[in-house]
Order: sequence, then structure tokens, then C-alpha cells
Amino acid sequence: MLLATIATAIVIVALLAEVIVPKVAEAVQRHRARRAKVPNVVPYDPGRERRAEQRARELLRSCVNDEEWAMYRDLGFIRVWGGGHGGDAPYAYLIYPHKPIVGYLAQTCELLNEYCVEFPDESRPYGSARLPESDDVLAKWMALTGDEERLLETANMHMPGRQVDPRAVRRDLWRLHEWERRHARRRYASAPDGGTDLRSQAQLPGAD
Repeated sequence: MLLATIATAIVIVALLAEVIVPKVAEAVQRHRARRAKVPNVVPYDPGRERRAEQRARELLRSCVNDEEWAMYRDLGFIRVWGGGHGGDAPYAYLIYPHKPIVGYLAQTCELLNEYCVEFPDESRPYGSARLPESDDVLAKWMALTGDEERLLETANMHMPGRQVDPRAVRRDLWRLHEWERRHARRRYASAPDGGTDLRSQAQLPGAD
């Protein structure tokens, strides 16, 4: 009888242990978690991305020429002539922030290809690998003007319209054309003798 009682007690204790021990362990873990030191977290600063972009714009302005900077400031993209030949090149590129580079024929504005390249910021200083917009444009500009052939070889090439709406690109090309007309007229108006020298060198766009 005594042995049966002891055996029953052992079984009951074992069953209770299976139920109680996990709960006790869980309670201990919760207690330790509450007492754990919370690491210092830098509060989110909503203005730091804006300040980073402002610094990036200043850097971009210091690297590109006056026309390219004015183009980016006014239109939001930069046109780079292909092959480093300036305005004599048969093709050119449009560099957008965080979008593929778009190639097109200069005379007909026919779209050629999209070249997808990325320049992530692995340090993730603002919680994201995306560079500020102007830094992204500068990285593409430097790669394209520094070694066009290498950039095209390493880029993911796609037909027009894969990521950038062709209608938007054609609209931007029209905006660029109008922008250049306005700037040519300003240069003409500010030239000595009312632009006589300019008129003798080349006909002003839009002039009869």
C-alpha cells in the first residue's frame, strides 16, 4: 500500500513538473527581459535626409559644368552626350535620379535603350542604401563621362519603357529643347552688340 502511494505521488509530481516548469521558465525570461538594459537609440531626425540632399546638390554643382547644373536645377535631369563628343555626337543620354539612364538619338529623339545601374550606400547612414538623389545623379554622371564603354558593359540593358515611361522621356526631351532655346536667347541678348557675333557664327534656334 505504501509503495503504491509513493508511486502515485511520484507520477503526480512528474505531471505537475511538466506543466509548472515551462511556465516558471517563461516567467523568469520575461522578468529578465524587463530588467535588460535598453540600448540607446538615436531618435529619428526627419531633416537629415533633406540636409544630406542639400550637401549632395552642392557637391554635384561643384563637379558638373554650369550648363549641366542649370539643366538639373531646372529640369531634374542631366543630358550627357555620347562618346564625349559634345553636341556633335549622334546620341546622348538622360540621367535621372534613381532611374535608369536613357539613351536616345540626338537628331530624331528616338529612344534607344535603358541602362540600369545602381550605386548603393553600403554604410546605410540614414537607414537605407539609397543615395541622396543628387549623389545618385553624380555617381552616374561620373561613371558615364569617365568610362562610358565600361558602364554600358556592366549595366542591365533593357528596351525603352521597361522602367521609364517613354512618353515621359519624350516630354522631357521637349522640355530640354525648349530650355535650350530659352538659354540660347538669353546668351544672344546678353552678347556684345546685341548678339551680332553669335548671329554671324550660328543661327539662333527659333530665329528666322
